[in-house]
Amino acid sequence: MRTHVFRVCAGVKENHNLNILKALLRPGENMKGIDSLVEKALEFKEKGLTEAEIATELHLSRETVIWLLTRNVKQDIPPADVKIGWRSIGVFGGRMSLVAALFSDIIVEEMDKRESFADTIVGISINGIPFATLISEELGIEMAIYRPLSGENKVGAFSSNYASVNGKDVVIVDDVLNTGGTMRGAIEEVQKQGGRPVLALLLVNKTGKDDIDGVPLRALMRARNIA
Repeated sequence: MRTHVFRVCAGVKENHNLNILKALLRPGENMKGIDSLVEKALEFKEKGLTEAEIATELHLSRETVIWLLTRNVKQDIPPADVKIGWRSIGVFGGRMSLVAALFSDIIVEEMDKRESFADTIVGISINGIPFATLISEELGIEMAIYRPLSGENKVGAFSSNYASVNGKDVVIVDDVLNTGGTMRGAIEEVQKQGGRPVLALLLVNKTGKDDIDGVPLRALMRARNIA
């Protein structure tokens, strides 16, 4: 049964807050922004986080994290990237709930087009989990948790403490799409487990992709380089 959700336009024009990292490269005080990112990346590295995990924490691509970690060795220009931060949302559960209501509304809209409904919401660890929890409550559907694994040829795994995706129509949620590797891994694992990925949801899509392996991508915001 369709749940009451807020009908709010989720699209944002592509020229919104385009390239913060590029702006940080301007001479003068903005270089402090790069130094701050380097400091944070090195701090996470010292704590044992992998490059992929650091990228998740800083909402940057893995290539940018590698550049930050080797900046004192290789003084070249960083990869084109956009630094995304959404801490103002994450610090309060009520704000997360409002974003989850937007996601829920998009799910209902997309499922109406298919004349079906999603059975399970998959949250990608870590940042997709709170959204998945709130969406599951909002729509009254099952929740599964996908944990990406670091390293070569390691796709990821589902937690056995949550719902199975076998035989289910599945929506996957995460916060930021950088290169699409993590989302692609989640989609492939859903398929291996016998599920049908029907939609991928994001706070921010940093690519020009509208789908991954045929699975539609919907984001509340899109941030892309145009230079």
